[in-house]
Amino acid sequence: MKQLEQLLKRFFGYTAFRPLQADIIRQILQRKDALVLMPTGGGKSICFQLPAIYLPGTAIVVSPLIALMKDQVEGLIANGIPAAMLNSMMPEEERTRVRQHSMQGKIKLLYISPEGLMNELHWLLPRLDISLIAIDEAHCISHWGHDFRPEYTQLAVLKSEYPDVPMVALTATADKITRQDIVSQLNLQDPKVFISSFDRSNLSLTVRRGLNKREKLNTISAFIRRHRDQSGIIYCLSRNNTEMLAGELQDMGIRALAYHAGLTPELRNRAQESFIKDDVQVVCATVAFGMGIDKSNVRWVIHYNMPGSIENYYQEIGRAGRDGLKSDTLLFYSVGDLILLRRFAEESGQQETNLQKLETMRRYCEADICRRRILLSYFGEETDQDCGNCDVCKNPPHRFDGSQLVQKALSGMIRTNETIGMPVLIDLLRGSLREELRNKGLDRLKTFGAGRDLSYKAWKEYLYQMLQLGYMEIDYVNENKLKATELGKRVLFGEQKAQLAFYKEEADNLVPKPSGRTTKYQPIRPRQHGHVDDSLLDSLRQLRKQIAERESLPAYIVFSDDALADMVARKPVTLDQFSEIHGVGQIKLDKYGKVFVSLIRFVLKLPQMT
Repeated sequence: MKQLEQLLKRFFGYTAFRPLQADIIRQILQRKDALVLMPTGGGKSICFQLPAIYLPGTAIVVSPLIALMKDQVEGLIANGIPAAMLNSMMPEEERTRVRQHSMQGKIKLLYISPEGLMNELHWLLPRLDISLIAIDEAHCISHWGHDFRPEYTQLAVLKSEYPDVPMVALTATADKITRQDIVSQLNLQDPKVFISSFDRSNLSLTVRRGLNKREKLNTISAFIRRHRDQSGIIYCLSRNNTEMLAGELQDMGIRALAYHAGLTPELRNRAQESFIKDDVQVVCATVAFGMGIDKSNVRWVIHYNMPGSIENYYQEIGRAGRDGLKSDTLLFYSVGDLILLRRFAEESGQQETNLQKLETMRRYCEADICRRRILLSYFGEETDQDCGNCDVCKNPPHRFDGSQLVQKALSGMIRTNETIGMPVLIDLLRGSLREELRNKGLDRLKTFGAGRDLSYKAWKEYLYQMLQLGYMEIDYVNENKLKATELGKRVLFGEQKAQLAFYKEEADNLVPKPSGRTTKYQPIRPRQHGHVDDSLLDSLRQLRKQIAERESLPAYIVFSDDALADMVARKPVTLDQFSEIHGVGQIKLDKYGKVFVSLIRFVLKLPQMT
């Protein structure tokens, strides 16, 4: 080990091994198999790179991504270690040169994809003195893993072809069943399993739920401005969202680029290089981004959409704070994401497993106990201490008897014969005059307006809690309608009490509130029309004209005709609803929201907001 410590210092600049590294290296030097689980940034690569330097011959490293191979090979070469890779993007003459150098013993570590390995199995590999075989991102071999790749399943042949060569499988995220499957699929012989602590205490964990698109953008903007000049990644489910977000951030003056598989290789490479070199602050990306990047100063990770599993989530947030310094993570969670991911899971080849993993992810998002304890428990690591560095620990929930709220919600659902989803239920409880509710006759129900004392956001939060606590459920088979559960019915009929966590509206302070005197407006006298929509449109135009004259602006600058038409169609009677109107940003919401909502309520003959 003395020699190995000298090599560690000489080639990598470290004076001591991190936890488990020395034990793993000893296992390999004894020519025994191993399965290694270490979180991202935990030092997995050293575990096979150092013995590869020490042992005679060439180590074969199987890796799934060209970017990942490229990053590691460049790092090794920069440290003076002979390394190379073989991939399909290389010119044939370069591949020939790498093969020759490998056969001549000039390469200590040869990186290759699973497909490339199978192509070289019967020609190149028999001509090499193989010191060890490392399977990186080993979760890819398991049907139970979060990133299963069929080409990985062929790797079992390596153990039969080279039974005396030690094999080490490495991954950052694998639950118990995935670990067992990796051992079986690779045919590892009596492997020792090394599990490092999964506790990344430097990462803060925050979940925000139920935010709409505009609220997400405002929250992201504020978050990034609090992390001025710090690199971060925003993960999205869809390619469209990556481009939409990057464009929105650019409009805010934030250096951002999109990254997804639909871009040309040139654009993807440019985004990756710009991020690595800190030419851009933010990359809005689909989930593959980051696997091949050893960028230690990523200070934050945002999930624009909920990931499909704890493994995905843990691996992706692990790309922040690899240097051990304080870093932040933020996850947005919504029922819409849950419904979409459930459809993906049902259409996958591993429906039951993926649905189970999705359910675990949902429970994490909805939890009101320490989030880090949930993550550690999932990977088989228990702790009896709350972390103090997640949103739940920082803001412990205050509970109250929410039985009456549950009763109102369930009563509203049942009176519609359980034929509505969450948005319509909230509008029903708050007494919205939207045309959809009137057309369905929901405005004639006894529960119509029974919860108008709470804001739209508050009702959304409490309904999420009711879902989490099992008082209601989503009927995924029947257009995602809400259904009352047996537990919920016991609360409805007064047989049981329901404890809810008190919801306090969060203020992101995204835009400073206008100061100074309150603007006075002249009374609006709408012309009488046969239809309320015509009267409302006329009133809105009058108000817009007053504001435009007072502020010396063209009327369309205050609000476009499209915006007024949208107000007439949607009839927003709260600030939350008004924020959804086409063309209403945070500044216009703060500046004009109250006066426009007051006018709409006046025309609709509704009581004014207090």
